[in-house]
Amino acid sequence: MSVVKSGVLALAMLATAPVFAAVTIDIDPAKPGAVINKNVYGQFAEHLGTGVYEGMWVGPKSDIPNTRGWRNDVVGALKELHVPLVRWPGGCFADVYHWRDGIGPQDKRPSNVHTNAGGVVEIDEINAVGTHEFFDLIDMLGADAYVNGNVGTGSVQEMSDWVEYMTSDGGSPLARLRAQNGREKPFKVAFFGIGNELWGCGGNMKPEYYASLYSNYENFLRAPEQSRPKMIASGGSGFDTSWTDVLSKELKGRTIGISVHQYTVPTGNWDVKGKALGFEEGEWISTLANTLRMDQLVKDHVAVLDKNDPEKKIGLLVDEWGTWYDEEESAKSALFQQNSLRDALVAALNFHIFHEHAERVPMTTIAQMVNVLQAMILTDKEKMVLTPTYYAFQMYVPFQDAKSLPLAIKDNTSYTLGALTIPGVSASAARAKDGKVYLALVNTDPHKAVDVAVNVAGTKLKGAAGKVLTSATMDAHNTFQDPQAIKPAAFSTRAAGGKLSINVPGKAVMVVALEE
Repeated sequence: MSVVKSGVLALAMLATAPVFAAVTIDIDPAKPGAVINKNVYGQFAEHLGTGVYEGMWVGPKSDIPNTRGWRNDVVGALKELHVPLVRWPGGCFADVYHWRDGIGPQDKRPSNVHTNAGGVVEIDEINAVGTHEFFDLIDMLGADAYVNGNVGTGSVQEMSDWVEYMTSDGGSPLARLRAQNGREKPFKVAFFGIGNELWGCGGNMKPEYYASLYSNYENFLRAPEQSRPKMIASGGSGFDTSWTDVLSKELKGRTIGISVHQYTVPTGNWDVKGKALGFEEGEWISTLANTLRMDQLVKDHVAVLDKNDPEKKIGLLVDEWGTWYDEEESAKSALFQQNSLRDALVAALNFHIFHEHAERVPMTTIAQMVNVLQAMILTDKEKMVLTPTYYAFQMYVPFQDAKSLPLAIKDNTSYTLGALTIPGVSASAARAKDGKVYLALVNTDPHKAVDVAVNVAGTKLKGAAGKVLTSATMDAHNTFQDPQAIKPAAFSTRAAGGKLSINVPGKAVMVVALEE
């Protein structure tokens, strides 16, 4: 019998929801797969809209409680996600960003106006958040830094100087300048990306041209061995594998990963993408169907990597992913969009895909952390609200650095609407660092619950306990007026007659620890 311990709206339906079908999941803990790198749960903070300014940074003189300018509420919430990695400062912004504008006394830093995102978004950049401030945030979160350098409007010398400024531990002029600006010890730059979207906003380049540029840049980005960042090449967009092909041939031994970007657009049409809220069921299923295409995308790029890099030294890094909807006229800032239960399912479905390809996908960063696209957090002046995507990331924390476990889904249901059919249940299993086996489940059908029978080879299960995220409506979301309209509820169930069955409500994300 399932027990839900929460007063969250609509969760009472768990007790009465009709059981649509029985699905069986078999897990084999004796044949563990690759470790799910914690960096699969990476985040992305770009200087775009209110993603950084107001959303995260308010300055030390603000009335909003902060620590050295960073909002205490936002930082505290992000720490609950165990954020492993933050990519910064872009995105398209990276290729117009000049790092020297963001160091030194705040009152002496220049202000700039940047046209970004293909000329759509204009950014007033005050440069209050620069290198030192970013690494202060990194320290507060206990995360690793993924810094993106400027190829589009920068130079080899500028990028080389920035790497030296951040990593040098000697008495070089740039190390002394860093000390003069308040930091004696080098910063820890875990990863360094050479440009962003060089096929588009980063310079409209061809992959062969960028491969030559990359080699030149990489050659001059020198750092002490103990603080040398791992280099990342900017790859292609979506299903275009030409960049992955060229770069994996040309850059062997000089990069740990090639990036690829893939956004989920409900309609598949970038001119009319679809609504964030108030959508019909047709856009619910089309969004989930489109996000499930990530699996084929990864397979296509991995096939190229397997051909050119059989030793598997190069990873596929999906360092921009998430939903992208039509911008509302009332949006408070550029690319600000509401975030609903549908987004939580999108996140979970992508997690399962990344887990499945853990051997080749060691890093992803969702776009983005705060106030931009599929954000974890929304802010409005002093107010803050957590989104359903935030809760999805929180529920999946046990999967960070967990060992993936093979599973088989038998008699899976299907969810069909019109011409579209997708799997009814998606699942992923892993043995976490705490020794427990965790099972994540998604029921894509917004109407029908499903019973999932769970078997773990060689183990007699006693029960399962964890959390479930669902609601009565497909576009359930939190607002500044009602910040807890949707949040996870506690869930537990016991085995009966030696068999464990989990009832998963419609349109739900569930993560449970299996009790052996």
